[in-house]
Amino acid sequence: MNYIKQLAGQTAIYGMGIVLPRVLNYLLLTPFYTRIFSPEEYGVITELYAYIVFLMVILTYGLETGFFRFADKKENEDDVYKTSLITIFTSSALFILLIFVFARHIAVTLDYSDNTNYIVWLGIIVGLDAFTSIPFAKIRLNNRPVKYAIVRIVEVSVNIASNIFFLYFCPRHINETHFLEFIYNPSIGVGYVLISNLIATSVKTLMLANEIFNVSGKFVFDILKKILPYSLPLLIAGLAGTVNEAIDRVLLKHLVPETLGPLHQLGIYGANYKLAVLMTLFIQMFRYAAEPFFFSKKNDKNAKQIYADVMKYFVFFCVMIFILVTLFMDYFKFFIGPEFRDGIRIVPIVLLANLFMGVFYNLSVWYKLTNLTKFGAYIVLAGAFLTFIINYLFIPEYGYYASAWGHFISYSVMMIISYLLGRKYYKIPYEIKSILFYIAIGLAVYFIYSVVNIKNLHVEIILKALTIILLFLGFYLSERKKIKLMIS
Repeated sequence: MNYIKQLAGQTAIYGMGIVLPRVLNYLLLTPFYTRIFSPEEYGVITELYAYIVFLMVILTYGLETGFFRFADKKENEDDVYKTSLITIFTSSALFILLIFVFARHIAVTLDYSDNTNYIVWLGIIVGLDAFTSIPFAKIRLNNRPVKYAIVRIVEVSVNIASNIFFLYFCPRHINETHFLEFIYNPSIGVGYVLISNLIATSVKTLMLANEIFNVSGKFVFDILKKILPYSLPLLIAGLAGTVNEAIDRVLLKHLVPETLGPLHQLGIYGANYKLAVLMTLFIQMFRYAAEPFFFSKKNDKNAKQIYADVMKYFVFFCVMIFILVTLFMDYFKFFIGPEFRDGIRIVPIVLLANLFMGVFYNLSVWYKLTNLTKFGAYIVLAGAFLTFIINYLFIPEYGYYASAWGHFISYSVMMIISYLLGRKYYKIPYEIKSILFYIAIGLAVYFIYSVVNIKNLHVEIILKALTIILLFLGFYLSERKKIKLMIS
């Protein structure tokens, strides 16, 4: 059972590189943005970063997972790395060049004709982020989570400092400090969010110089011919996945009637979506540790039982995050500005949608290990189609509530389809009864506290805290034998 302890340890360490920077962003930038920008201005940020999500999937085209899959033999790891690095450098450089050439046309198409620089800055950010995905993959493969964490923390720290400098310090001191006139232009406004991101991304790239330039091995075209057929279906799956994740931000701007303020709704939706950040962070840190872990265990005689155990514990902790956030929603809501709190009711829906997305990611192990990545593409395409249809049909009437339910329904369907196909091609003995029980407990606790009105604030807090403690205690008692083996 030490494999669970190993995965938990790696998840915790990678969490320093994923969770801490995101927490800093969440605790500082989200409250900051939602207090200095109007919902309409924040809607611009939400939309632009939705495009970044799409472009990142296209520009990495599944190569990161392909690198993990084919670098598992030490004798060819260097060749696989150099081949992957040169390939993604070429595509990223070409993308940035195309952005420079067609920036004006793209800006007009996206209704940012007065802000062509937004497109240029966004393009450079995405190109550098895509290129550095392979150096980061090598760091993860070589079990160097400390290096990973340091680079990520520095990147986010620079981003936060730049945002505060441009959006808070400069506007208040431009008339007092003359040199600010050369580096600050008030008309750029929201664009300084992108400028800050670009500065941070550039610093990150420089910090990865050793992984970029100190490369042994050689470019091998035969390796590329193996990686691309494996990775390209993951591109389709990833691209369709971003439809689930980000298409609602794009459609809200164009489908919400003008009288209801499309950018206003988009800003409220984007801010409240971030209140589900604890679930998102846990899933992300788990994914970064789990992908190399899953591949490393594929030849273990108990591999399927390992994957089943990981799923059960994963679901339990996701349910506990759901309970924590929903029970203490009255406090989490203060992380966003007062103008944005009208959308607070979508948060439980988004939390459950993300939980199901995390389960789907766990289930995806079957098609990645059997080289049946085309099925992953089919499943996510089905989910993307469903997301698009729900948003297209219901946004005009229900606004961002339709988008939240679209996520929930799409991820639910994807999860079920993947589970059923997995039973056919790579059957894993998941403890379905336990998993459904955990989810049912989470929903029951949420509904009970939604109905019960506790007038004494201190009593309410104590009862909610005791509920969470008792659930953890019950989980420990039911799993204590396995837990003892884990820590032994």
